[in-house]
Amino acid sequence: MATIEKRTVTSTDRNGNEKIATHYRVKVRLKGFPPETATFERITDAKAWAAKLEAEMKAGRYFGQSRRHTLAELIERYETSELPKLKSAQSVKRRLGWWKNELGERLLVNLTPDVIAQSRDKLLATPKQIGGGQRTGADVNRTLAALSSACSYAMKELDWLEKNPCERVSKPKESTGRIRFLDADELPRLLATCKKSPNKDLYLAVLLSLTTGGRQSEILGLRWSQIDMNKRIAILGDTKNGDSRSIPISGKTVPLLQERMKIRRLNDDRIFPPEEGATKTPYVNLRKPWVKALQEAEIEDFHWHDLRHTAASYLIMNKVGLVEVAKILGHKTLNMVLRYAHLAHQHTVKLGDILAKALGVL
Repeated sequence: MATIEKRTVTSTDRNGNEKIATHYRVKVRLKGFPPETATFERITDAKAWAAKLEAEMKAGRYFGQSRRHTLAELIERYETSELPKLKSAQSVKRRLGWWKNELGERLLVNLTPDVIAQSRDKLLATPKQIGGGQRTGADVNRTLAALSSACSYAMKELDWLEKNPCERVSKPKESTGRIRFLDADELPRLLATCKKSPNKDLYLAVLLSLTTGGRQSEILGLRWSQIDMNKRIAILGDTKNGDSRSIPISGKTVPLLQERMKIRRLNDDRIFPPEEGATKTPYVNLRKPWVKALQEAEIEDFHWHDLRHTAASYLIMNKVGLVEVAKILGHKTLNMVLRYAHLAHQHTVKLGDILAKALGVL
């Protein structure tokens, strides 16, 4: 059903003359469709538009705002309104840029699940821009998620889409992820080389990563205001998933932090401040001393993030439950820690062997 409202607007020109303008605002409401509005100078045009729109709705030819806006327009609106709210804004913008280049000129009405699926397959077959190599299912899924977020915004906030077409697009299978951790021989070798490193930040940073399971950015970005030495915890308020959590300060990290606290910079609250004059990084760059320590310890195929895997693996092997491990690592679900579950099974077998030996039946 259409309603037409006559509006009269009075204004004054530069010469002080009063001008009266009349226009007609028409609104079409039909059950099962979002309301549509438009403004016309003549009532005949308003009635004609309303009649045509109602006929299209009833005949199933109505596509509303989705046939008036392109994907590029949607992405631009989304980037302006929503991206500033995201912690991963830079990554999401890069992924949306791919969709803008790929399908940006398409009207939203033509953004069907089939079209998106074809682009998904094209992306999966495209080598990575940085470093080359096969693109992973996880990378494609993140790119799909960026588009899905924009489409949800179009549906809920802009009323440009009635449904999110990404919901009907299947996602590539993701691998369980890399699990590399230090074994009983590698761990003491790495700690020894880090301890004797000329770089005084390396040993403490590695110890904190191992004893907390924190991400590199979380550890190196720590500030003294986050540390409570009495409770022996550090509060992380700006984590990857947006939730705050506490991590333990334990073992040899306690005296090391106490010693560092005595010589901290008075004008800098960071525990691992960058070198003097470095402006492009929020904390110290440990890449060179880290690589050198790995070489001296004769440890291959190991990255800083694997310290986090090492912490999780040792927790699991020492009978800490998956829920507790997820809490320490800062995972919202158990999916990310389930990949360590096999370590618990291996440890259970070892306990069984100990029991069998004690019973004399080994």
